[in-house]
This record gives sequence, C-alpha cells and structure tokens, in this order.
Amino acid sequence: MAIRNNYVRTISHDGKYEMSMDEFKKWLKRFDTDKDGRISKEELREAIRAGGVWFSRFRCRKGFKVADKNANGFIDDNEIKFLTDFALKHFGVRIVTY
Repeated sequence: MAIRNNYVRTISHDGKYEMSMDEFKKWLKRFDTDKDGRISKEELREAIRAGGVWFSRFRCRKGFKVADKNANGFIDDNEIKFLTDFALKHFGVRIVTY
C-alpha cells in the first residue's frame, strides 16, 4: 500500500502509514470525480487502485458496504470514519490524532 502524496506524515514502528482524519478525508476526496461531496463505489475503487492495492470487485464492495451505513450507495462525510478500520486492515493506514 502506498498513499503516495503529501498526506502521509509518518510511518509507525509497525509499518503502518499514519495520517489524521482530515488528511485521510482530503486524500479520499481527490477521487470524488463528480464533486458531489460523496464517494461512490467506483470512486472508492479508483482510490483503492491509486493506493497501490488491487482488490477484487467483491472485496471492494465489501469495504464499501462496511462504510455505507445508510445504504444509499455513497460514502459521505459522516460515514468516512467507518472506512478507517477498513483502511487500516487493507491499506495499511492508521488514522491518528495529532
């Protein structure tokens, strides 16, 4: 996994990339191609691919389902926090407070 940009501040002793929730949101919003303030399934898939991770469609849908708590087909600002556990497990990214 590599979120290759200026959002990653540090790498922890266990090899996880660390970034704040705001940095994670900014990184993820880069993939909001229609600029509606929400992340669609396809936009999440592109974010995952850009992170250097190749997932099957099934695995990508599973990650999306984890975060899309209201099942409206989008991940909004209120649901991004549910994506952080998925990011830790599959992206190697830990959301920290600074």
